[in-house]
Amino acid sequence: MTLDLFAGVPVRDYAAAAAWYELLLGAPPAFLPNDTEAVWELADHRYLYIVVRPEHAGHALHTVFVSDFDARITQIAERGLEPAQRETYANGVRKATFRDPDGNAIGFGGAAPA
Repeated sequence: MTLDLFAGVPVRDYAAAAAWYELLLGAPPAFLPNDTEAVWELADHRYLYIVVRPEHAGHALHTVFVSDFDARITQIAERGLEPAQRETYANGVRKATFRDPDGNAIGFGGAAPA
């Protein structure tokens, strides 16, 4: 069975959001289905997309767990974005949350350091 995941992020301003997500994700969109959406492939069959829906902008909450947490956060910082929040849970799992121009929360999580 193949499973595809499309996680949507409603935004107000397409151009501003697309530019911000390129910085966050380190690449241009994988494809543009129309003039109000942009889609990034995070891994095989796993996508994050922005869509112009001003009435819903700012309410997305997504967390992506990655095996290269430290490197990923460093690379994002090198592109000019810093997390709005950093957390370490009691079990050592770490999370860095970034907020796009509309306030949507996009987090990266990673296992406790070895």
